[in-house]
Amino acid sequence: MAEGGSEPRSLRLLCLHGYRQDARSFRARSGALRKALRGCAELLMVDAPHVIAGRPEEASLSEPLEANAHGWWFSNPQEGTFSALEEASSCKGLEESLEAVAEACAEHSPIDGLLGFSQGAALVGIICALKQHGDPRFQFDFAILIAGFRSRALDHQNYYQEPIQVPSLHVLGDSDRVIPAEMSQKLASCFSEPLILTHPGGHFIPVSAAQKKTYLQFLDRYRK
Repeated sequence: MAEGGSEPRSLRLLCLHGYRQDARSFRARSGALRKALRGCAELLMVDAPHVIAGRPEEASLSEPLEANAHGWWFSNPQEGTFSALEEASSCKGLEESLEAVAEACAEHSPIDGLLGFSQGAALVGIICALKQHGDPRFQFDFAILIAGFRSRALDHQNYYQEPIQVPSLHVLGDSDRVIPAEMSQKLASCFSEPLILTHPGGHFIPVSAAQKKTYLQFLDRYRK
């Protein structure tokens, strides 16, 4: 219960979808999570600013292609493609994506936390590092990173130079073939006190009874 005996307020989470998704498709994919968090947290979706052209040869490397596919940055700027496994010497699109998230934070203020999936979770990790360094655009208390990874782009490595102090919950699937669990573990290790939730499944948002309990226990720390 909140102070004075009233019910704790519902939290507001800004949600960043995966590569080759968009806000609408991610809302559909997160339906079970939204239902599990009803009354505890509201999930607000935001589109990545970069439209992805369909390239069939990419399908095995990343997310399934949505009808209205977007991405947060490209590891191959010339081809306009992205792979989490690529150690790119330069990337394209990150600054525009940071500004898009900043604008969404301002539009939906106050934002209590960020939730990201796959490439969206990798971006949340970068934003947490920026927040730690005093970036005034990002005002939130915690982060939930689902199937996330540490960006392997060379020009992103400065974001991981010191432990990130933002409270975080990291969700990873033991059978995830898109973002293997060890990649998510590596991102979690960039945080000072990460809470790690594992599940036996693949590249999706898990919402079993046990996982729902972990989400709710984590979020309850921030309800007032």
